[in-house]
Amino acid sequence: MMRAALAGSLLLLAGCSLLSPAKEDDRPAGARDFPRADRPVAPIVSTRWSSEEARDRVNEADDIMDRAGIRPGMTVADIGAGEGYYTVRLANRVGAKGRVLAEDIMPEVIEALSRRITREDWRNVSVRLGAPEDPRLPENSFDRILMVHMYHEIAEPYAFLWHLSPALKADGELIVVDANRPTPQHGTPPRLLVCELAAVGFRLEELIPKPTAGGYFARFRRVAARPAPESIVPCTIKSGN
Repeated sequence: MMRAALAGSLLLLAGCSLLSPAKEDDRPAGARDFPRADRPVAPIVSTRWSSEEARDRVNEADDIMDRAGIRPGMTVADIGAGEGYYTVRLANRVGAKGRVLAEDIMPEVIEALSRRITREDWRNVSVRLGAPEDPRLPENSFDRILMVHMYHEIAEPYAFLWHLSPALKADGELIVVDANRPTPQHGTPPRLLVCELAAVGFRLEELIPKPTAGGYFARFRRVAARPAPESIVPCTIKSGN
């Protein structure tokens, strides 16, 4: 079922078309050179997808980290880190010789997460305030970048992914975990995800169901140079696909 998305990923680009010009003054200045996403964006209603205790009972983080190949000594970015469920578990996995950067776009979330990191004495973790159009990550720095249950909240996916791309090392991977449902229902249909990432040079390597993580696991590699922002062709899907 989901595996068919990998075989058909090239066909997904056929569903992309240029959008009509739209009013730009409601967009961040850094996103205005990029196309507008032709889909709804889920509102940020909570920094928590589920309780940490409930997620640990089904071994969510360990399962996702195993699948993503997270190992001691790696450098990993946790995008949309929220309260830090993955941040601290990643920090434990990569160990003292590894590093974790936790990013979020909400100042109050970053402040609360910073307090947690200090309180729990995670010395291999740093935090960073990002922007809706730019996660503000250092270039050529990460073995893995994780985006867990947050992709559907990205209002400027093309600008965001374009700025994110250089942060991966040459052999780095982008990992997305999300629910297979429309974006207004706090999920991302896999074919939309594949199309949007392909538009900025990423290729789907693996897509598998992960019910214990509330949806699916998708692994991407950067296989092409970033296109010029104005040449990006946005993906078009019908609501509910």
